[in-house]
Amino acid sequence: MNAADAAQRDALLRAMPVVFVLIWSTGFVVARFGMPHAPPLGFLALRFAFSVLAFGLWILWARVAWPQGRMQWLHLAATGVLLHGGYLGGVWAAVKQGLGAGTVALVVGLQPVLTALWVSAVGSERRIAARQWAGLALGLAGLLLVVWHKLGVGEVSAGNLALAVLALLSITAGTLYQKRFVTPCDVRTASTVQLLAAFAVTAPLALLEPGSVDWHPHVIGAMAWSVLALTLGGSSLLYLMIQRGAATRVTSLMYLVPPCTALLAWLLFDEHLSASVLGGMVLTALGVFLVVRARA
Repeated sequence: MNAADAAQRDALLRAMPVVFVLIWSTGFVVARFGMPHAPPLGFLALRFAFSVLAFGLWILWARVAWPQGRMQWLHLAATGVLLHGGYLGGVWAAVKQGLGAGTVALVVGLQPVLTALWVSAVGSERRIAARQWAGLALGLAGLLLVVWHKLGVGEVSAGNLALAVLALLSITAGTLYQKRFVTPCDVRTASTVQLLAAFAVTAPLALLEPGSVDWHPHVIGAMAWSVLALTLGGSSLLYLMIQRGAATRVTSLMYLVPPCTALLAWLLFDEHLSASVLGGMVLTALGVFLVVRARA
C-alpha cells in the first residue's frame, strides 16, 4: 500500500464513526414512523428478510467469500441475535408501547458507559477510575431526570423502560462479543449470517404478536430506509469499525446520538423538549464523555 492509499484509508476510517452516528440517529425516528402501522417484531422480521435478500444479491454480484468454520458462523449468529434481534426488538417494542424516540435513544446512549466499565473491570487494569465513576453517576442522573419528567406525562412505564434497557444490554453485549470472538471476514457475508440468525429468532415470535403490517406509506418508507440505510449502511459500518479497531471512535461519538435523535423527534413529531429533558441529556452526554475520556 503506497502513501496515498494509506492516507485515503485513514481518512475513510476517521469518517466512518461520524457517518455511522448520523445514520444511527435516524433509526429511533424511523421506528416512530413505522410503529403506528405495524407490530414491532413483524416489521423487523420483514426487515431482516429484505436485508438478507439485498445482501444476497450483492454477494452474488461481487462473488465474495463466506465465513470459514462452524465456530465463526456460530459467533456471527450470536452477535446477530444480540445486535439485530435483541437491540432492535427492544427499541421498536419500546416505541410501540409509547416511549418517545428521544428517550429510547437516551437509554441506549448509555452503552459507552457500560462498555468502558466492563473493559475496566475485566481488562488488564482491573480498576475503575474515579472519573469513570463520576461519569457513570452523571449519566444515570441525567437519565433519571429525563425519565422522571416523562413519568409525569405518562410516557414512561415499567414495561417500555424495561424494553429499552433490554436494547441497551443487547447492543453492549453484542459489541463486546463480536470484538472478542468474531475474526475478520467480509462484511456482506458476515452481516447476512447475522441477519439470518436474527430472522430465525424474530419470525416465530412475530407470529405470536397481535395485528399485522398495514402497508401505509409511512411503513413503506420506514422499511426502505431501515433496509437500505440502517442495515446495509449503518450495521455494516458498525461491523467494519469493530473489526478494524475504530470502535473506540464510535464510543466517543455515541453520546451525540440522543441529542440528534431528540432534535429530529422534536422537528418531526413535536416531542416536547423541556428544560429538565435538555438538562438530563446534557448530564448524560457529559457522563458518557467522562467515562470514555477516562478510558482513553
